[in-house]
Amino acid sequence: MDVKERLQQLMDERGWTIYRVAKEADIPWSTVRNMFKRNTEPSIATLECLCKGMGMTLPQFFNVDNEMGLSGEQAQLLQQWNKLREKDRKLISELVDSLNERK
Repeated sequence: MDVKERLQQLMDERGWTIYRVAKEADIPWSTVRNMFKRNTEPSIATLECLCKGMGMTLPQFFNVDNEMGLSGEQAQLLQQWNKLREKDRKLISELVDSLNERK
Protein backbone atom coordinates (compact mmCIF):
# COMPACT_ATOMS: atom_id res chain seq x y z
CA MET A 1 0.00 0.00 0.00
CA ASP A 2 1.20 3.48 -0.82
CA VAL A 3 0.82 5.44 2.41
CA LYS A 4 0.74 8.83 0.70
CA GLU A 5 -1.93 7.66 -1.75
CA ARG A 6 -4.05 6.41 1.14
CA LEU A 7 -3.56 9.66 3.03
CA GLN A 8 -4.52 11.65 -0.07
CA GLN A 9 -7.63 9.47 -0.51
CA LEU A 10 -8.70 10.13 3.09
CA MET A 11 -8.03 13.86 2.71
CA ASP A 12 -10.07 13.95 -0.52
CA GLU A 13 -12.97 12.13 1.16
CA ARG A 14 -13.01 14.77 3.88
CA GLY A 15 -12.30 17.70 1.60
CA TRP A 16 -9.21 18.46 3.67
CA THR A 17 -6.10 20.30 2.55
CA ILE A 18 -2.54 19.56 3.65
CA TYR A 19 -2.87 22.47 6.07
CA ARG A 20 -6.08 21.07 7.59
CA VAL A 21 -4.75 17.54 8.09
CA ALA A 22 -1.58 18.93 9.69
CA LYS A 23 -3.63 21.15 12.01
CA GLU A 24 -5.95 18.29 13.02
CA ALA A 25 -2.93 16.02 13.58
CA ASP A 26 -1.12 18.74 15.55
CA ILE A 27 2.02 18.39 13.46
CA PRO A 28 3.90 21.00 11.41
CA TRP A 29 2.37 21.79 8.04
CA SER A 30 5.81 21.44 6.46
CA THR A 31 6.01 17.81 7.60
CA VAL A 32 2.92 16.86 5.63
CA ARG A 33 3.87 19.06 2.67
CA ASN A 34 7.30 17.43 2.46
CA MET A 35 5.71 13.98 2.33
CA PHE A 36 3.97 14.95 -0.88
CA LYS A 37 6.41 17.43 -2.43
CA ARG A 38 9.68 15.69 -1.59
CA ASN A 39 8.22 12.19 -1.71
CA THR A 40 9.28 11.32 1.83
CA GLU A 41 7.66 8.56 3.86
CA PRO A 42 6.12 9.46 7.22
CA SER A 43 7.54 7.92 10.36
CA ILE A 44 5.27 5.66 12.40
CA ALA A 45 4.92 8.44 14.99
CA THR A 46 3.87 10.91 12.29
CA LEU A 47 1.46 8.43 10.76
CA GLU A 48 -0.08 7.80 14.19
CA CYS A 49 -0.57 11.56 14.64
CA LEU A 50 -2.16 11.82 11.20
CA CYS A 51 -4.50 8.93 11.97
CA LYS A 52 -5.47 10.42 15.32
CA GLY A 53 -6.15 13.76 13.64
CA MET A 54 -8.45 12.00 11.17
CA GLY A 55 -10.19 10.11 13.95
CA MET A 56 -8.92 6.66 13.11
CA THR A 57 -6.42 4.07 14.24
CA LEU A 58 -3.48 2.71 12.30
CA PRO A 59 -5.35 -0.57 11.62
CA GLN A 60 -8.27 1.44 10.24
CA PHE A 61 -5.87 3.43 8.05
CA PHE A 62 -4.56 0.23 6.49
CA ASN A 63 -7.95 -1.52 6.31
CA VAL A 64 -8.86 -0.52 2.77
CA ASP A 65 -10.84 -3.63 1.86
CA ASN A 66 -13.21 -3.70 4.88
CA GLU A 67 -11.48 -6.73 6.36
CA MET A 68 -13.26 -6.11 9.67
CA GLY A 69 -16.40 -7.73 8.26
CA LEU A 70 -18.64 -4.69 8.60
CA SER A 71 -21.97 -4.53 6.82
CA GLY A 72 -22.32 -1.86 4.15
CA GLU A 73 -24.33 0.31 6.52
CA GLN A 74 -21.77 -0.09 9.32
CA ALA A 75 -18.88 0.74 7.00
CA GLN A 76 -20.73 3.83 5.76
CA LEU A 77 -21.41 5.00 9.33
CA LEU A 78 -17.77 4.47 10.29
CA GLN A 79 -16.65 6.40 7.23
CA GLN A 80 -18.96 9.28 8.14
CA TRP A 81 -17.85 9.12 11.78
CA ASN A 82 -14.21 9.44 10.72
CA LYS A 83 -14.99 12.71 8.92
CA LEU A 84 -16.37 14.37 12.07
CA ARG A 85 -14.49 16.64 14.42
CA GLU A 86 -13.89 15.43 17.97
CA LYS A 87 -16.51 17.75 19.50
CA ASP A 88 -19.13 16.50 17.02
CA ARG A 89 -18.27 12.88 17.86
CA LYS A 90 -18.84 13.64 21.53
CA LEU A 91 -22.24 15.14 20.77
CA ILE A 92 -23.28 12.12 18.75
CA SER A 93 -22.01 9.74 21.45
CA GLU A 94 -24.08 11.60 24.03
CA LEU A 95 -27.14 11.38 21.78
CA VAL A 96 -26.66 7.62 21.27
CA ASP A 97 -26.19 7.17 25.03
CA SER A 98 -29.41 9.05 25.74
CA LEU A 99 -31.29 6.95 23.16
CA ASN A 100 -29.99 3.74 24.71
CA GLU A 101 -31.06 4.90 28.19
CA ARG A 102 -34.68 5.20 27.00
CA LYS A 103 -34.93 1.46 26.31
